[in-house]
Amino acid sequence: MVFRRAIALIIGLAVPLVGMQIIGAPAQAAELKVLSSTALKAVLEELAPQFEKATEVKVVLTIAASAVLKARIDQGAAFDVAVLAPNLIDSLAAAGKVDPNTRAAIARSGLGVSVRAGAATPDVGTAEALKRTLLDAKSIGFNGQGASRVGIEALFAKLGIAEELKPKIVLLKTNAPEGVARGEVELALSPISEIVAVSGAQLAGAVPAEYQTYLTLVAAIAADSPSADAARSLIKYLTAPAASPVIRAKGMEPG
Repeated sequence: MVFRRAIALIIGLAVPLVGMQIIGAPAQAAELKVLSSTALKAVLEELAPQFEKATEVKVVLTIAASAVLKARIDQGAAFDVAVLAPNLIDSLAAAGKVDPNTRAAIARSGLGVSVRAGAATPDVGTAEALKRTLLDAKSIGFNGQGASRVGIEALFAKLGIAEELKPKIVLLKTNAPEGVARGEVELALSPISEIVAVSGAQLAGAVPAEYQTYLTLVAAIAADSPSADAARSLIKYLTAPAASPVIRAKGMEPG
C-alpha cells in the first residue's frame, strides 16, 4: 500500500525522479523483467534507472527487435512487461500471454535516414530528394526483423523504386544505425529514436511527411506476472507527463 501511494504521488506531481528518495519503499523490492523493442532503448535506459531509484524496484531490460521478443515469449520466456508493436501485443493478448486490460501506448517514432557519423549528409528533405538519394546509394540497410520493416518497404513502393532498390537492400540482424555506423551499409532506414541512440551514426533527416509512417510501441503486463502491481506502476510512470520530455529528446512522441 505504501508502495502504491508513493508511485501515485510521483505520477500526480509529474516531476522527474532523479535524486528523489521515497520514504517507506518496500524492504524487499520487486524485480521487473521488461522486454522492449529496440526503438524504445534510449528512453528506457534513461527512465528505468530513475524509476528504480524512486521505488527500489529493479528493472531488468531485454532489448531486441519486436519480432525476436515475440518469438521468445511464444517459446515461454518469463517477463513482466512487454513493449512491442501493437499487432504483436494484440497477438500475445489473444494467446493469453498478456493481460489486454493493461495495454497502454508508450511512444511512437517516425522513420528517418541515417549515415555514418562524419559522412556527407544526403538530402532527404523532399520526396524527390529522398528518391534520388536512395537510388544513388550503394547500399541501403534496415533491420530484417524490425517492426518498421513493413513501413520501410511500403515507402519504397510509394516512391515507385522498390524493384530498382532490391539489389542494394541489406537486411541487417541488428538495428540499422548500428549497421551504418560499422560501415556495413551506406544508408540506413529506421525509427529516428534508434538513430539518436547510436553515437557512430547521424540523422540525415526524417522521411518527408507525406511518406512518413510511425512505429508505435505498446506496453502490456504478462498475464502471469508475479509483480503486476510494480509493472502497472512502471507503465504509469512511462505514460506520465514527467516522462514526455525524455521521450521527445530521444526522437519519439509520447503516446
